[in-house]
Amino acid sequence: MAKREIPKRSEVPEEFTWNLKDLFESDELWLKEMDELKAKAKEAASFEGRLGESAEMLLKYFRESDDLSVRLSTFYGYASQKGDEDTSNSFYQDLRGKAMSVYVAIASASAFADAEIMAIPEETLNRFFEEEPELETYRRPIEKIRRKAAHILSAKEEALLAAAGEISNAPEHIGSMLRNADLKWGNVTDSEGNSHPLSNGSFVPLLESPDREFRKKVFEAYYDRLGEVKNTIAATLDGQFKQLMFFQRARKYGTTLEAALDRTEVPESVYHNLIQTVHDNLPAMYRYVQLRKKLLGVDELHMYDVYTPIVAEAAKEIPYEEAKATILKALSVLGTDYTDLLKTGFDNRWIDVYENVGKRSGAYSSGSARVHPYVLMNYKDNLDSQFTLAHEMGHSLHSYYSIHTQPVCTSRYVIFVAEVASTVNEVLLINYLLAHTTDKKERGYLINHFLDQFKGTVYRQTMFAEFELAMGQMAEAGTALTADALCAKYHELNKLYFGPDMISDDGIALEWARIPHFFMNYYVFQYATGFCAAVAIARRILTEGAPAVEDYKKFLSSGSSMDPISLLKIAGVDMSTPEPVHEALTYFGSLVDEMAQL
Repeated sequence: MAKREIPKRSEVPEEFTWNLKDLFESDELWLKEMDELKAKAKEAASFEGRLGESAEMLLKYFRESDDLSVRLSTFYGYASQKGDEDTSNSFYQDLRGKAMSVYVAIASASAFADAEIMAIPEETLNRFFEEEPELETYRRPIEKIRRKAAHILSAKEEALLAAAGEISNAPEHIGSMLRNADLKWGNVTDSEGNSHPLSNGSFVPLLESPDREFRKKVFEAYYDRLGEVKNTIAATLDGQFKQLMFFQRARKYGTTLEAALDRTEVPESVYHNLIQTVHDNLPAMYRYVQLRKKLLGVDELHMYDVYTPIVAEAAKEIPYEEAKATILKALSVLGTDYTDLLKTGFDNRWIDVYENVGKRSGAYSSGSARVHPYVLMNYKDNLDSQFTLAHEMGHSLHSYYSIHTQPVCTSRYVIFVAEVASTVNEVLLINYLLAHTTDKKERGYLINHFLDQFKGTVYRQTMFAEFELAMGQMAEAGTALTADALCAKYHELNKLYFGPDMISDDGIALEWARIPHFFMNYYVFQYATGFCAAVAIARRILTEGAPAVEDYKKFLSSGSSMDPISLLKIAGVDMSTPEPVHEALTYFGSLVDEMAQL
């Protein structure tokens, strides 16, 4: 494994960086927009007490809210993404803080709205729709507000909760600064004497090394360092769940889970169905672990053995340009409008490609800006990064289709469907790659990679979801989320999910401390449900062709115009039942069997 120094931000060629000038030409223009947006808080407050006055006034409020929403998303997106370029850059961290303050000020000034919309009598609201037909655009947002009547407070109480929003972001921000800016892991030397910089971004790629002793050193070095700050990270998670409980109780929900899922109209049964269905299908996971142990030829399988390819000889470098070309071919089944849009993103610097010192780890798509989405990558010239690129561009094109089809108020899709488009891209990519190889080793390597994706997204994310549920239940029972308590629970779940053929090393008990998604309020389960829904949609596209593609694009273009369960039914999937999860896990089991035969 060749040594590659991580460059400073200033050393990254411009063509491999995203062009944030599409949002703001300069920091000075951003600061000018900040001053203008600060004044908008007063304008937003001027509607207080007037929303039930007339149809004209209600329509005016919604239109101005739309305009403000577009400006705020562009404003906050610039500061946030500049901050992610280098988390140690204090200027942009300050901008991010300023952006959040403006956002909270406007949210506080607008906090009266839900209560006032709730208070409009039904017959009055019906008359408003008749008097002002353009209000029909806002029927869905109005209905979403009114369905939560039991959880909307008085205008003054809503203003207080909105003002607490800035404080509620503190645990996540502190955790991110610790993991990405302050923590340093140093270098790890392989068996040939090469030194490799260890970081959040390089940790998993280094664990893909065929050098087992090196993998062990990487694993132990990372978790030894993380263990030195485990109490601090546990304290941030304890703070996270305390703030979730504050809002849950203020809004009269029974649990933090109920409060989180109600925001996106997802029944709690979907969360519990997922965990139970995965438990029912753990034998397929255990077969996978047995197969990995056998093919690696080890007496004991350890947690530092889970990322290295089983068919290592077929692993190859995939430069960024090659990855883009292959993705365009793989997704051609979705039509030229889809691939033309992909190419536009590739050619016009929507993507921040490579890792640099201080850059936020991982990958994401930021799709809220009206101009176009952005993707953060830490591309590593390997198959995993190629899949990540396809994944994040799936998010981006979902955002693009919704934003350019829906009115502002229903253009943002909810998180429950957020992982579907990204994973459809991954499933179509693996099918393309498998269809274009006759080499037995390469086929085995590709199936192994997809099995690892499957395992990581469905089994692993469900394990995360079960751990997050346990954290919520502990916090709600008055139990402090200490490092020791979290390590004990995580270790227990790791043993359950990986089964008897996996050695659950002591270090893995600390894995919870490196997962940023535990600060995202019951988000992770949607990776698993989204993956299962995507498997069903992609297989339908590949077997049915044009009708399935048409239905899928209707789904991509629907934003939040319906509840998420109804949206997925457009694409032919019913997530209110355990069946899609069960079908996907059956598919996983069949791939394990094919891999065993290969």
